[in-house]
Amino acid sequence: MNDAQAMKDTASLPLAGRHVAIVHPAWHSCGTYRVVLGQVAAYRALGARVAPVAICDMPGFTPDRAWRWRAFVEATPELSKGERWFGGAPFHAFAAPRFLRDVLWPYLHGDQAVIRAGVAERAELPLGLMDRRFDLVHCNHFFLMSVAKRLARGAPIMLDSHDLQARQFALMNERAPWLPPRVTYEQMLARELALMRGADLLLHLNAQEYDDFRALLPEKQHALLYPSAPEAPLGPGGEDILLVASNNSANVDSVCWFLREALGDTKIPHLRIVGNVDAGVKARDPALFAAHRASFVGRIDDPGAAYATARLVLLPTISGHGLSIKTVEALASGLPLLSTTHAFRGMHVDLARFPDVTIVDSAEDFARALQSAVADVRVPSEAQRAASEMRRFYDAHFSLDAYRANLAALAPALIGARYT
Repeated sequence: MNDAQAMKDTASLPLAGRHVAIVHPAWHSCGTYRVVLGQVAAYRALGARVAPVAICDMPGFTPDRAWRWRAFVEATPELSKGERWFGGAPFHAFAAPRFLRDVLWPYLHGDQAVIRAGVAERAELPLGLMDRRFDLVHCNHFFLMSVAKRLARGAPIMLDSHDLQARQFALMNERAPWLPPRVTYEQMLARELALMRGADLLLHLNAQEYDDFRALLPEKQHALLYPSAPEAPLGPGGEDILLVASNNSANVDSVCWFLREALGDTKIPHLRIVGNVDAGVKARDPALFAAHRASFVGRIDDPGAAYATARLVLLPTISGHGLSIKTVEALASGLPLLSTTHAFRGMHVDLARFPDVTIVDSAEDFARALQSAVADVRVPSEAQRAASEMRRFYDAHFSLDAYRANLAALAPALIGARYT
């Protein structure tokens, strides 16, 4: 293809010449980060010029302090393949009387919503970014809406809810020693909904939250948009029995349940627990972590690569809300799965359609099914994994192609409606 033809083809793309800002938390090694990567890839494939904007929730991560961002940049090399921007609140913002009164004091009573939104509201943004004119702002999580509005300046805003955050916050608060009176779920939900009302289109990446938010915000426009999750390698396969989890409270709950209740004193050869959940388990139950230390791999740069040498994936999920990205990645691998029902929350799917997925919800049943699966030493071939029902479901709903097609039906129409 010559250059002229390439330019012609690019010009025909739905978002050719459009500028899109993707506002996201400065997180890595988690489901949100995997979702953001899919957004960036999809918008670029549709012809847009994409500006990812990472907002840090820690003090002092201002745009001019590049050295403070070094660890985050090293942990997110995929975002360095194009332009990227950073923003955060300066140290002095955290000492201001208004912050102490309106943000920190409620947070000491457990208000996870106000602290996240309050820090984002005080984030400094680079001058070069503020000089840009965007046709669309795609915001991730309600608490970054103040940043999205500053960048939009009249352009439409699409907000990815990710899940109903007040539920996650209430789960996080169960183990925290907050001051009385503790903030209620209803108070955090009210703040979440108030900020969400500032978006033009609300996107929900799982079916449960799509239904819930439509009932909570009936006046807003909603869309169910399953995220794009990276493809998992389909081979060559190996002996590993794989459990992938990042360090959040729901994952720590689930891994501890698996190790304590389902696995117990049983030793499973080639069990690999991949991800920075190791830190959470160690903090929650040092003795449990020590007993299974050999199985913990820790964080790796490419979690997807772990599926290449596996023969079985474990999803012992007992806690959490919203769509599980690690479940989607497991489906993409085409490997046999041993899972709880809760791992498939937020998906419109009949689990009976997956012949290689074993669903067990009690610790005793999980233990028995695991022993049976360990005894089956067969390793599925790459061809078998590619042709599996799990992989076909992933391709149809969670692949980059599927996400790009769904996004192409939403974003250009929203831009057109605003500027016509």
